[in-house]
Amino acid sequence: MTDTASTPSRVDSAAGGPPFSGPRMVVMATLMYGLSAPGQTATISVFLDPMIADLGVSRTVISTAYLVGTLAGAIALPTIGKLVDRFGVRVSTAWIGAALALALGGLSMAVEVFGLTAGFIGIRAMGQGAMVLAASALLSRWYDKKRGFMLGIQAALGAGLISLSPIGLERLIEHFGDWRAAMAVEAAVVALVAVPMALLWIRNRPADVGQYVDGDPALAHESKAESGATRRQAVRTPFYWVLVGAVGMAGFFGTSIGFHQIALLGEHGLSTTEAAANFLPQTIAGTAATLLTGYLVDRMGPRVLLAVSMFLLAAGLAMATAAAPGWNAIAFGLVFGAGANTAKAIEAGMTPRYFGTANIGAIRGVMSAVMIAGTSVAPLLYSVFHDWTGSFTEVLWISAALPLVVLVASLVVPLPEPFGAAAGDAVSQREQDEGAERDTV
Repeated sequence: MTDTASTPSRVDSAAGGPPFSGPRMVVMATLMYGLSAPGQTATISVFLDPMIADLGVSRTVISTAYLVGTLAGAIALPTIGKLVDRFGVRVSTAWIGAALALALGGLSMAVEVFGLTAGFIGIRAMGQGAMVLAASALLSRWYDKKRGFMLGIQAALGAGLISLSPIGLERLIEHFGDWRAAMAVEAAVVALVAVPMALLWIRNRPADVGQYVDGDPALAHESKAESGATRRQAVRTPFYWVLVGAVGMAGFFGTSIGFHQIALLGEHGLSTTEAAANFLPQTIAGTAATLLTGYLVDRMGPRVLLAVSMFLLAAGLAMATAAAPGWNAIAFGLVFGAGANTAKAIEAGMTPRYFGTANIGAIRGVMSAVMIAGTSVAPLLYSVFHDWTGSFTEVLWISAALPLVVLVASLVVPLPEPFGAAAGDAVSQREQDEGAERDTV
């Protein structure tokens, strides 16, 4: 059952009807991405110390509850993605928003570790996972030729909204003197924004309002009937796992470095303030790289882009072993920030290109599950290595080698023939991409 009851009239926007609704969907998807903030680590970190003081639990206990919640939320994502495909982004976003608000409300009333764990499961599954998944599925169905660029805009601006949320929430906690009240406000905002936005303004696909993918009547066949691989077909395709490996690496190391950045850079002589300030060049480089990568995804195949992304990620990890106060540390922040963000933009654009949009939620649900599961254990593994060796240097060198494995795979694993491609095409999408990559090299 797919939600198609959005608007009964079917008006051709190219023939004097309403303007193309795609830009409005970009705004909606960006807001959806921003509304995932309650489930993101940066936002949750604001509540941790007040929670520890209020509940009288140790940091280890609350970290364990967070790890369990994250893993359980990741396990649920493939099923959530399948439901997004079945019921449509519009209805799914309303339910996701309502569920996230309820999870935040429940977490705000937690009085022991089991309540904390249940709350963490809800906000990680619905926030970091399902809301971001639905946002990318929406744009994947509204855009084709401009898909990568629009997804890049959504990711860059959405990340900006997420980065601002800890500041506002910290002030709310200070204003109320109570983390529970601040979280209740957060729940109300999610419910009052996500649910009406979904039901009133989000539309699943252009055909629901008589429009076309990219606003182009030449793509009428893609607007009316979605096609693509099933999740089973996608996971049996070798290059699918190259894309999974790329986003998994980006998520794993982005979380590891972010979680331990103060201590890691402190080993090389940076003060706490200098180490915290290094998030700024990472954010600037990540935003610029996301926008540029989104633009290039629409014009290139994935091989060169993935290779560059993994090289930057490996180089950033290696540079972290010798980061020093001043330009050296800034250079680390720029390179690492670019590498950690480009892989996500490449995957977001390439997955619907090769595997279609008919089951994009289920297909990307597996990718999101792998990435989020990796982020749940990444900080702990870095802590174990640090305790074992006495510094982060050894684990950083080991880490720097791993993206190079994905780099090699991206260059040698065969590109898949797009599922659902027209059988009579003279030149397949795969051949076009291979030719474009040869020209680039």
